Amino acid sequence: MSMQKDNPRAALLIGALGVVYGDIGTSPLYTMKVALSGAGRPDVEHVLGMLSILFWMLILVASLKYVTCILRADNRGEGGTLALMELALRGRSGPSRWRLALLGLIGASLFYGDSMITPAISVLSAVEGIGIVSHRLDAWVVPISVVVLLALFMFQSRGTGAVGKLFGPVMLCWFLVLGGLGAWRIVGQPEVLQAVNPVWAARFIGDAPWETFLALGALVLALTGAEALYADMGHFGGPVIRRAWFSLVLPALVLCYFGQGALLLSDPEAIRNPFFLLAPDWGLIPLVALATLATVIASQSVISGAFSMTRQAVQLGYWPRMVIQHTSAREEGQIYLPRVNWLLLLAVLVLTLSFGSSDRLAHAYGFAVTGTMLMTSLLAFAVLPRHARGLRRLAWLALISLFLTIDVLLFSSNTLKLHEGGWLPLVVGIGLLTLMVTWKQGRQQVHDTLAGDQQPLASFMESLEAYPPTRVPGTAVFMSMIVGTVPPALLHNLKHNKVLHEQALFLTIEVADVPYVPFGERVRIERVSRGAWQAVARWGFKQEPNVPQVVEQIGQEVPELNLEPMQTSYFLSRQTVIVVRRLPWYQSWRRHLFAFMARNASRSTRFYKIPPNRVVEMGMQMEL
Repeated sequence: MSMQKDNPRAALLIGALGVVYGDIGTSPLYTMKVALSGAGRPDVEHVLGMLSILFWMLILVASLKYVTCILRADNRGEGGTLALMELALRGRSGPSRWRLALLGLIGASLFYGDSMITPAISVLSAVEGIGIVSHRLDAWVVPISVVVLLALFMFQSRGTGAVGKLFGPVMLCWFLVLGGLGAWRIVGQPEVLQAVNPVWAARFIGDAPWETFLALGALVLALTGAEALYADMGHFGGPVIRRAWFSLVLPALVLCYFGQGALLLSDPEAIRNPFFLLAPDWGLIPLVALATLATVIASQSVISGAFSMTRQAVQLGYWPRMVIQHTSAREEGQIYLPRVNWLLLLAVLVLTLSFGSSDRLAHAYGFAVTGTMLMTSLLAFAVLPRHARGLRRLAWLALISLFLTIDVLLFSSNTLKLHEGGWLPLVVGIGLLTLMVTWKQGRQQVHDTLAGDQQPLASFMESLEAYPPTRVPGTAVFMSMIVGTVPPALLHNLKHNKVLHEQALFLTIEVADVPYVPFGERVRIERVSRGAWQAVARWGFKQEPNVPQVVEQIGQEVPELNLEPMQTSYFLSRQTVIVVRRLPWYQSWRRHLFAFMARNASRSTRFYKIPPNRVVEMGMQMEL
């Protein structure tokens, strides 16, 4: 029998290791090396002080903030920056709503910087292990990394269903190896365990406050992937993620970091690569191979996260429609976005070739990670204490204030490294934020313009049926942006074709502020005249609209409405945005940007899964 049948709980735990913990699980490859690289030959106080700070960061940020607290801020079981943003926006209006939305969009924009850097730094750090085998192989690090990354991204269109089953067992082996190597070194140098005492951290901070502040920018690399614990909550649930963290992942990471500290206490020269030097000589090549597999899995998780984040942004109206392909007939979450995949590949290859080593990339990595963490804490301030009262509310406010203080320190430390590579995720974040805000505001302006020009639907249809044009058999489905108003497609059809179908269905698609809307709650139908109905279909922001499916559902609920496929035609209006030429460039550049994004958006027929041979598109121009 399979593991799923024998022990479903164990299967879920192992699955979570492959999906959730790949990123944070590969952090030991480079964290200690980067954090202590400026110390020359690190002495006992340096090693124990840094190790103590790192240990308490894992406890306070990863364990207390994310695993214990932030996982409680679930949007009907789903997590992540955009899901948390929707929770924060619920019931709010005016300037506060826009400020919270901006925080969520900044966090999402920085996540894309993380998605670019993680594959590059992870694979580079793993392949760099061959330099420990022989320095003659150093020149092959970048070429081998490029080959691994090319294979990873080219495999995306085929999905991860087949190899995904191996992710959990491989990561289980990885964490056991991390813990085993660390424990082996600790046995030889047990005094390293003194670093658990926070006095070592406090003493190090007191003796060298500025050096500690600078070191935070490197030590935060131990927390990369903490956001994934929250973002992937919907796949496994909070209890499974917590159990996997406290039972295996945290002990393995702590043992590995302390093992590297023990190695440095006995041999300060091991600072050149303390992770791979943990292994005995005979185990070095197998460890390089296992590390490469683990970093590929970590990269896969981040790439899948970028696909999922983009789909949510499209559904919530912050990004133009894109082609979304499903790579699994059974798993809804396994999707592939060709544009996102190839743009990410291009960015990752540029980073790998231009930076050339994990040490140089680490400075860029920290800025993206700490920026996203800071946005999560700010949004949590608007969510977690919201429904608490009395002492419970004060406790939440105190905890989140502590998290914010830590996040501000970590983020400000990384801002000092802007010139060393931190500018990269900042530029990417600003660019993506500009695109998302431009698209959202542009769509809102189009909506407002259309709403001001359109007539009430019920009275228009009643007057039209009282003095009808030529009637033709069948049913017309008019896609309408605004509920209760006459869509432009109907007016254009009457103007040019001068006919009216026997029956008409006006369908509006809306996105809810929850991840999933049950099938039974998806559609709301109202009769507006003798032969016309208005329907509003709602999907969650992690679902994809399927118009033929909902039309079939409407046909079952309203039997008198003939929605047989061969008797039904779809009418859509396609707006072509025209920018007013008389405006100066500094007032029109965002209009031109929106027009460009609109022209390159995926066609609504493909996005809504409407058969092209049953669609009539009515073009119209709109001036902005």
